[in-house]
Amino acid sequence: MSDRHLIVLNVNGEPHEALVEPRKTLLDVLRHDLGLTGTHVGCEHGVCGACTVLVDGEPVRACLMFAVQAEAAEIRTVESLSRDGELSDLQRSFSEHHGLQCGFCTPGFLMLAEGFLAQRPDAGREEIREAVSANLCRCTGYQTVVDAIEATATRRCHAKQKEATA
Repeated sequence: MSDRHLIVLNVNGEPHEALVEPRKTLLDVLRHDLGLTGTHVGCEHGVCGACTVLVDGEPVRACLMFAVQAEAAEIRTVESLSRDGELSDLQRSFSEHHGLQCGFCTPGFLMLAEGFLAQRPDAGREEIREAVSANLCRCTGYQTVVDAIEATATRRCHAKQKEATA
């Protein structure tokens, strides 16, 4: 009897098969089995947020979720944000507002922000500040991260309003 299970994960819109032990984390499968190294390994205890991905639209610490738990879910990693080599509006905002320093925590912040803005597109600065407090960064001081997310929220709201009046 094998202690490995064949699972199919839907990651960034693509199905991927993996033969995994029940204790293997989603983080390990994403990085080591699927080669999606944008999701970073930080504390491995769910504290830092470097491994944040979206699971069914919700920010999740990939180090705390077993891969077998994610089998029926829609998983998005930081690699899903850009299209055809073009940065997403959120990624551009992080660059424009210097919302990154060393970049280690950036993928986790991007995925946290993407999930947060999908749920709270009209969030104010204090709500954004509260949301990003869930992730740790030793370099930026968070101000520029909040600026980048706020700018993205504003742009998306303006685009949505423009669309509605067109």
